[in-house]
Amino acid sequence: MTALNYRSFIREVPDFPKPGILFYDITTLLKNAAAMRSLADESASRYQECGVAKVVGIESRGFIFAGILAARLGAGFVPVRKPGKLPADCYEVKYSLEYGVNSLAIHRDAIGMGERVLIVDDLLATGGTAEATVNLVRQLGGEIVGLDFLVELKGLNGRLKLAEYDVHSTIIYP
Repeated sequence: MTALNYRSFIREVPDFPKPGILFYDITTLLKNAAAMRSLADESASRYQECGVAKVVGIESRGFIFAGILAARLGAGFVPVRKPGKLPADCYEVKYSLEYGVNSLAIHRDAIGMGERVLIVDDLLATGGTAEATVNLVRQLGGEIVGLDFLVELKGLNGRLKLAEYDVHSTIIYP
């Protein structure tokens, strides 16, 4: 099977959400059944032999891809969410944004000591959200086998914060 040009399925929306921003809209890829099936097949084959026990999805679009991968890999799905969105006892981590601080949370019983974990999100930009998720998984004792993103904005250097891990991005923009 030949890989699709996934970039061709991404709609570029200028000046959204504010002037000067070029937004990469993935909904045009999500609605295409053939593209989604191909992406799921490629992603699953990349991690099939890694012994992934849990796939961690980062709120909210990361849930889409993480859920598909978890099902394909026969692994559990673990959501990482904003604080106050998970009902049981959680670990929480704060991380810096360009102008401020944000937080993410994970259930304390979501990952067992030594379980092999794949972290998934739709976008790698500055890397703050992914780095915070790595810290949550490590706090629970998970072994990170890699991080997988649909889109990477290379110019924002997010990959540098994840240098000790295997990072894959399907589409890379300059």
